Order: sequence, then structure tokens, then C-alpha cells
Amino acid sequence: MVRKIEHKIVDYEVLKDDVCDEPEAVTEPVKEEDKVVHLHEKLERPDMLLGSTYKVKTPLSEHALYITINDVLLNPGTPHELRRPFEIFINSKNMDHFQWIVALTRIISAVFRKGGDVTFLVEELRSVFDPRGGYFKKGGRYMPSLVAEIGDAIECHLRMIGMLKDDDLDEHQKKILAEKREQFEQANRASQPTESGGFPEGAQLCVKCNTKAAIQMDGCLTCLNCGESKCG
Repeated sequence: MVRKIEHKIVDYEVLKDDVCDEPEAVTEPVKEEDKVVHLHEKLERPDMLLGSTYKVKTPLSEHALYITINDVLLNPGTPHELRRPFEIFINSKNMDHFQWIVALTRIISAVFRKGGDVTFLVEELRSVFDPRGGYFKKGGRYMPSLVAEIGDAIECHLRMIGMLKDDDLDEHQKKILAEKREQFEQANRASQPTESGGFPEGAQLCVKCNTKAAIQMDGCLTCLNCGESKCG
């Protein structure tokens, strides 16, 4: 190809055969956050998973339920190390609820593997009510259904691995509740013995924590377990 030079030549250079026409691509360094592995549905299941098993004994069945939740460890040994739930299994000698328990565990496991915030499962399961009525656990806590009991076990596990934070009362609130409880027990010690749960026998069901621990104090219904009060 002939090209006419219309300007004065001020410099020249002879191209060599090993020189590429295109500039060499610049490789950018991989950022640290790009190396972080997140939980998603395409993540392959490791050969070994960490797990915890929770025993649930209810008055609805002669046999206990054993709820096993296995966790996957992401980015081990790094500052981004996380332990996240990966699958759930429920086993029992009682076969009455076998079909829906298998279906429920598969759905929950699929939600776990999606990743993200799975804590919403706790409230969804605990809001399921049995039309035949619920029951009280040891300590006076009300369980509206067996499904709610499963949700309670999942909540306990999520708190253990750090996905849910404990919403304990502060020291000032604990001190006030301890003082009110002591005053109530002194006034009613002779006539009202306490039950095994540690709360007065005549206590009512708290609408916030579902525990029979609400008593009348200073003309106001106050829960000795969570501090809920009608008077604010």
C-alpha cells in the first residue's frame, strides 16, 4: 500500500517481526474481596459438614424428634470465615408426620443453599398454629404447634453460629426485674409456691415471649422473663 507523505520527516523507526501490532493486555491484580466465596445454590456440597442435633420432646408424641442441622464453612482460615446452615434433617420413631416432615426439610434445605439472610424462616415457622391447640414446654413457654418447635430449634442453631444476635436485657433492666420478682415472691411466698420453671404459679402468659411469667406489679402486668410491660 502506497501512502503519500505530506509532512516533513523528523524521525523514523524500523519495525521488527516479533513486535505485535496490538498492545499487550495489562493484567489487573485480583482484589481480596473477589476471592471471597459466598453461599449460593451452585456451591458443591463438601464431603464433610459440621452439624448439631437438637432433641425435641413434645406431649403430642410418645417419641422425640431429632433435628440435625449441618453447616458449611466458607473461607476457612481467613478474616472472611463464615459458618452457614446448609441442610436439615429430622428423624423420629414416630412415622405419623413422615411425609410433611420430609417435604419441609427439603424446602428448608433449599432455602439454606440459596444463601443470604435465612433468619426469616424462624418467624415463618413459629407463626404456624395447630388447629387442635398447642402446648407448654418446660419452664412455661407456649408452643403453638410442632412446626413452631422446629422453628425454635432453628433459631437456637442460628444464634449458636452467630447469624442471630441475642437480644438480652441490659444490666439495668435485669436489676429492676430481679427486684420486682423478689418483692412479688416475698409477698406471695406463703400462699403461692413457685413451679419448676422458676416463675410464680399464678403468672399469666406473656404475649411477647410466650412464657407464663407475667404478673401484676404496681398495678401493671409485667413479664419477669423478657421485661414486657403494659405500662411501657
